[in-house]
Amino acid sequence: MTSTAQIPLVGGTADGETVTVELDSNGRPPLTHHHVGPEGLAEAQIYELESDDRHDRPWIYNWRGPAV
Repeated sequence: MTSTAQIPLVGGTADGETVTVELDSNGRPPLTHHHVGPEGLAEAQIYELESDDRHDRPWIYNWRGPAV
């Protein structure tokens, strides 16, 4: 079983970037990803895990908004 996965970020300031995340014992990635901006946590963006059946990839992180 793969212990990591590359998941695209959709929307927000990191749109189009890909993050590598560790998978849990069931082969699933974390439910959220906090993307840290150039100013650190003050500019963090929250992305939430979703399935992506339309583009034939198992998951995406979809932008939900700023962390603060």
